Amino acid sequence: MAGHQNKLVDEIEKALAKSEGLALKDLLFSYKGIPYPSTVCSAETFQAMENLEARKDDIVVVSYPKCGANWLIQILHDLIFTTLQKKNETSELPFFECGDPEKYQRLKQFPSPRILATHVPYDMIPKSIFKNKAKILVLFRNPKDTAASFFHFHNNVPSIPSYSSWDEFFSEFMNGKVSWGSYFDHAVAWNKHIEDENVQILIYEDMKENLASAVKQIADFFGISPKAEQIQSIADRASFQAVRDKSQETHGSVGPILFRKGTIGDWKNLFTEAQNQQMDAKFKESLGGTKLGAMLKYDVHCKA
Repeated sequence: MAGHQNKLVDEIEKALAKSEGLALKDLLFSYKGIPYPSTVCSAETFQAMENLEARKDDIVVVSYPKCGANWLIQILHDLIFTTLQKKNETSELPFFECGDPEKYQRLKQFPSPRILATHVPYDMIPKSIFKNKAKILVLFRNPKDTAASFFHFHNNVPSIPSYSSWDEFFSEFMNGKVSWGSYFDHAVAWNKHIEDENVQILIYEDMKENLASAVKQIADFFGISPKAEQIQSIADRASFQAVRDKSQETHGSVGPILFRKGTIGDWKNLFTEAQNQQMDAKFKESLGGTKLGAMLKYDVHCKA
């Protein structure tokens, strides 16, 4: 496992090194109308990604950036290793759109079950994932904390280009001009597939509130049957604080920033009243009255 982690850290460090000295305007490139970071994504990789050969037993994690995907991946690694006594040796960058076009050939060599993660929107997901009925975990976090966390990530990682201010970032976030595009477009698309047989929606705030319950929900979804004490043990090891404490070891220098705070309500330190009103209106317009909107408990987590 240590060797696997060292390889993963090397991949993350290489990706960060490519950002060194880049201006924000040079970081993003557009593919099918959506901005992506040129340091980890390329048009060639996206084209090759369409040929990703999914397996029925793949574990697919989908999220918008900064919704807790790296945390969920850690939980899944632990769940698979503890319950199935298997090691997942994938030393690629965890998100399948990130890396070189040849990575899909390398992924063929990895043993099952593979954890495949992505931030791409619904209609960019390789068709074989749906065709082969791989199970998909879709993780959402309330949009205000997502935006706040995304801003801090950009402005706290020394090698990644920064925004000049929170106001600048907020405007770009609301207009879908940040990496991986619009949070709201991402959410609206998935809301249409919330009842799909092979889809399980997870909510970040619910995981924070009762991690053992979330671990059991995930295990049930994948047909894994850990004992009650195993579930609790995984939840204890995967608490946000525990994962954060090991983040330098698992993710290198960027680890403590990837797992920065993990709190609910940190948005209150950044949002102005006008920004609150703007996002409240956008949420209502996009997700008001929807199943996903109800699951996100917006009034609980996003009202001052």
